[in-house]
Amino acid sequence: MPTGRRLHLVTADEGHRVSTLELFFDLVFVYAITQTTQLMADHLSPLGVAEGLLVLAVLWWCWCCYAWLGTTIHVDHGIARLAMFGAMGVMFLLSLTVPEAFTDRPGGLDGPLLFVGCYAIVRVLHEVAYLGAARHDPELQRVLLRMLRGLVPSIGLLVLAAFLAGPWQLVLWVVALTVDYVNVYFSGPAGWRLNSPAHFAERFGLIVIIALGESIVAIGIGIGPVPMTWLIAGCALCGVALAAGMWWTYFDVVARVAEHRLAGAKGVERTKLATDSYTFLHLPLIAGIVLVALGLKKAFLYLSDTAHHVPGEALHGVPIWALTGGLALYLVALSALRRRNVGSWNVQRLVLAAVLLGVTPLLEHVPAAVAVVAAAVAVLGLVAFERMAWVRRQVPLPPR
Repeated sequence: MPTGRRLHLVTADEGHRVSTLELFFDLVFVYAITQTTQLMADHLSPLGVAEGLLVLAVLWWCWCCYAWLGTTIHVDHGIARLAMFGAMGVMFLLSLTVPEAFTDRPGGLDGPLLFVGCYAIVRVLHEVAYLGAARHDPELQRVLLRMLRGLVPSIGLLVLAAFLAGPWQLVLWVVALTVDYVNVYFSGPAGWRLNSPAHFAERFGLIVIIALGESIVAIGIGIGPVPMTWLIAGCALCGVALAAGMWWTYFDVVARVAEHRLAGAKGVERTKLATDSYTFLHLPLIAGIVLVALGLKKAFLYLSDTAHHVPGEALHGVPIWALTGGLALYLVALSALRRRNVGSWNVQRLVLAAVLLGVTPLLEHVPAAVAVVAAAVAVLGLVAFERMAWVRRQVPLPPR
């Protein structure tokens, strides 16, 4: 086959599905999310959690860029494949530097600068690949160029932050990400193209699975190489049940309704819906899952590390608030997705979120195992309540 044919770009159509290259690309984000959770676990304070969430926002922006690219062209065809592999390699370097994103470790390359440099390369590769995909679409080219209005100053602020420390560094990160996020939001949606709603929804469903997988990994890391006991085994099952309940609350209804609504929309309405429901509202959803993973990791560390924690010790401070607050954030994000797609809030999920936050001070005085069980019971109780309510109403859900 001639070289020109091998390097051509192939536009995605309505029936486009997730490719194996995109699944391979997502493996880097499995590690990146694990690194983010570890960053917060190593700096267990409100400041450390804030730093972790800002790193997550950077990772999320990188991932979303390539999710949008993958719904415009076949990223496993032609030169787009090379861009994906290039971005994947740089993203892996970025993931490796997550622990040094804010504070440089002596004896090596400058961690904060390397982190920002990798982020800039990933974004530039995306711009180049997307501009290639938009070579016959002037409107899409214009919206991609408008993205640079936020990207360039945002990267500049992150570079400046790499030379600072303390509160000012955090402030510059917040400003940098706000500039980029707001610019992207107002740069569209007229110029964007979303050729395959099914592909797009499936991509975001997969990243939710990856985040939920981190909560499972966090349980195993928290337990570590210790002898298995009935207490640890039972709590581990409760942790898995919590993750299963979170899966259920998203995939059983929310994901299906969002995809059905996206498929029914056309033109600018479709891209606006995709931007709101997926690009922006899925970020707090993922952040909530990562915070739950942090809480679970610390809870199982308390249960297994008998050298540093006494039996029956309670989670307190950041770990318990990460567990309950992360779950509350997840439920609020789910309700916001319902509001955007259906037009009404999910009241029971908002109520449960408020209850979780309200009882957190009480959970600081009960054993860590009880806190894990309480979180699992809360989510599974919500699932059971909603399922019984749906059976009573007998409202048909969109087809799978």
